[in-house]
Amino acid sequence: MFAIFETGGKQYKVKQNDEIYVEKIIANVGDAVRFEKILMCDEKVGNPYISGAYVICEVVKHGKQNKILIIKHLPQRHHTKHQGHRQPYTKLVVKEIIG
Repeated sequence: MFAIFETGGKQYKVKQNDEIYVEKIIANVGDAVRFEKILMCDEKVGNPYISGAYVICEVVKHGKQNKILIIKHLPQRHHTKHQGHRQPYTKLVVKEIIG
């Protein structure tokens, strides 16, 4: 059984016991999180979502991804701007899919 759900503006295809990284969710480590925006579950397709279907995940950890560097350079003006960014994430394990 698989499901496609939406969180953080992105869509994820998951099966039971999958580990996924999603945008940061406000929840403590060890908490169960329930996602109800299910787009597809096995052969059922939502319009846009399937009512009554949900995915239960457990929060494993929170963290930050690797740093990316942003450099803005204006030639002939002696101007260079450096900036770094580390996107926060939440690691989840899929415990149950109810369709």
